[in-house]
Amino acid sequence: MSNTPHQLAEEFPEHAAKMHALKMSDTHFAKLFEEYHDVNRAIHRAETDVEPVGDTHMETMRKQRVVLKDEIYGMLTKA
Repeated sequence: MSNTPHQLAEEFPEHAAKMHALKMSDTHFAKLFEEYHDVNRAIHRAETDVEPVGDTHMETMRKQRVVLKDEIYGMLTKA
């Protein structure tokens, strides 16, 4: 497991099998999943001052992560 917080497998452990299946069968889900991880990694790097960003950019990235997480969760619960 990664040291980056907010990984989807940690956020939704009960949906791990569904996440894997959807990544393999649904290109839209796979794209959302990858986009979520990209944003999450960027936030983690900013929070740990590896790649600092301004407050406005950090807020934008956090909002984007929430939107992606909500959409992913919606797809997981409908699958």
